[in-house]
Amino acid sequence: MARMNIILPAMGEGVIEATINKWLVTEGAQVKEDDPLVEVATDKVDSEVPAPVSGTLVSIVAKEGSVTKIGELLAIIENNSTLTKEDSKKVEKEVERIRETIETVKQEKSEVEVLSHDMKSRTPSGKFISPLVRSIAAREGISYSDLDKTTGTGMDGRITKDDILKIIENREKAEEAIKALEAVKATKKEKTPYNQPHGDEVIPMDRVRKLIADHMVMSKRTSPHVTSFIDADVTRLVNWRNSIKEKFLAAEGQKLTLTPIFIDAVARALYEFPMVNISVDGNNIIKKKNINIGMATALPDGNLIVPVIKNANEKNLTGLAKAVNDLAERARINKLKPDEITGGTFTITNFGSYNNLAGTPIINQPQAAILGTGVVRKTPAVIETPDGDMIAIRQIMILSLSYDHRVIDGALAGKFLHKVKEILENYSPDLI
Repeated sequence: MARMNIILPAMGEGVIEATINKWLVTEGAQVKEDDPLVEVATDKVDSEVPAPVSGTLVSIVAKEGSVTKIGELLAIIENNSTLTKEDSKKVEKEVERIRETIETVKQEKSEVEVLSHDMKSRTPSGKFISPLVRSIAAREGISYSDLDKTTGTGMDGRITKDDILKIIENREKAEEAIKALEAVKATKKEKTPYNQPHGDEVIPMDRVRKLIADHMVMSKRTSPHVTSFIDADVTRLVNWRNSIKEKFLAAEGQKLTLTPIFIDAVARALYEFPMVNISVDGNNIIKKKNINIGMATALPDGNLIVPVIKNANEKNLTGLAKAVNDLAERARINKLKPDEITGGTFTITNFGSYNNLAGTPIINQPQAAILGTGVVRKTPAVIETPDGDMIAIRQIMILSLSYDHRVIDGALAGKFLHKVKEILENYSPDLI
């Protein structure tokens, strides 16, 4: 028999911890490889941690409701039979992953030590700070002013390890007191009867909806939004797609919707206009090397998630169609991996899915722009012919680009939007 530690895996860019929502199995349960063991939640996505091998779950270490950091132990699983060569490789891989996690922690510790080394050895008032105290202060984000207010218990008023740990303890108590007060206020607010007309229903936001709400408010507060519109005559594109969609399904086993075509067009336009594929960091503009396009996807519960197609400009139409169908399907059944919803550099949202003409989408921070695609509908339009202008029935759609006016001006946005229109209006099999 062999035992394997199950640790919390990396959960995506910028995520350092997760909350243990619910264990799906109990101690002593027999599990198969890849069976979901536990549901965890981060500030980005809810996810499941699967069993790395088949066996018995002998111990659950991380309890429900607890917060666990990346690389920390969740549970222990015991393989009941002699390990096969394949299982041995998996165990070795798991051990290697744990080693990498430990090395990452060591590296972070080393970085803190470097940071503490750069800190001054005395506060403005002259109190001596030892390297150990400086290291703790750097790690915990304790300022010189906080240290200066502390009366050291060491020789000549020196601030000791116990002194700084006391600062941390007092800060944590203060934070807990504030949280308790806020909880009391929230409880009172919830108990306050809502003066509502007869029959109205009060529906509390769920966790995901609260996250979406906070993210949208933050985006509007961060970026001065401007939205530009343009219409596109996609008659040729629609006719071509209708003529080959059955053959495409038979040959590739994939439905060919308009979404992968929109993503293809945007990826090509971003390649030509890289200053739209950017983000803002303080007073710096970060021009992204990769073109990673997120597609806003509505979930059955009414919430929204944005799966990301990485390096979209490197995929042909078949690859994009497969990626779009796969991500959309797994998004609806809550089977996306954390790294599949992070790293986006630009987002597309499809208002046309609900027969809407257009909209003014909110930028998905920290990106700098988002494209909305309206419904494609038959519309009378003036077209130019060798015999003069004529009115004809054409397939027309409206494109709306919201952009961060701090870093993208109207000229650049207009050129980019016109390029997307140009690609869509001239789309053909030759572009695949």
